[in-house]
Amino acid sequence: PPFSLFGLPRIMSTADDARKLIAAAPSPANGLTLCAGSFGARADNDLTAMAREFAANIHFVHLRNVKREADGSFYEAEHLAGDSDMVSLVAAILDEEQRRKKEGRDDCQIPMRPDHGHLLADEVGKKGVNPGYSFAGRLKGLAELRGVMHALESLRCDNGQ
Repeated sequence: PPFSLFGLPRIMSTADDARKLIAAAPSPANGLTLCAGSFGARADNDLTAMAREFAANIHFVHLRNVKREADGSFYEAEHLAGDSDMVSLVAAILDEEQRRKKEGRDDCQIPMRPDHGHLLADEVGKKGVNPGYSFAGRLKGLAELRGVMHALESLRCDNGQ
């Protein structure tokens, strides 16, 4: 989580932390894994704004979503049903991929992975299936996110982008 836990400090919790990390060693090799779940656990982190600000330095995107509780705790939510706006976050990532492609960069596609899927169907109670890492739950999350990506790309084509 992006806050101290059991007295252990966190080094990457906010946009300001990311700015400091990038400024400490300005280099194309110095980049971020934008973890939507970790940063999204804090209500004061605007994930879409962070994705746009740090777009050139994003090397990997970890798409997961959380629901925040009033006491500051949080739990894993379905990819499209949490407190973070996954559609606008994915749109920001696609914008950066398009920008990189126009520049002719080899790394125009930003790798991403959905994670922390829910246990579904016969996976519940099955031996050897770890909550958050089930095949069906992660596949469901991937399908939802790919659907968002395809819808956004289709809208861009319809608008001549």
